[in-house]
Amino acid sequence: MDAKYDFGPMEGERIVYVRKVPVEELPAEIRAQAPGVRELYAVHDASGERLALVRDRTLAFVIARQNDLSPVSVH
Repeated sequence: MDAKYDFGPMEGERIVYVRKVPVEELPAEIRAQAPGVRELYAVHDASGERLALVRDRTLAFVIARQNDLSPVSVH
């Protein structure tokens, strides 16, 4: 199903998305900084821009909240 839905104005809410990222999908310079790590968690803004990469999901949520953002998990 690919239907658009108007959720109304999102004023005041700064939602970011947290998702698991396999390290093998990341650029070589990032892989080099994470030896032995299989996956990281990425925090993305609504436009899809990656704002942060962190080692675990809990840290991703903490960082988002500390920056007055509302984190949501994405699969």
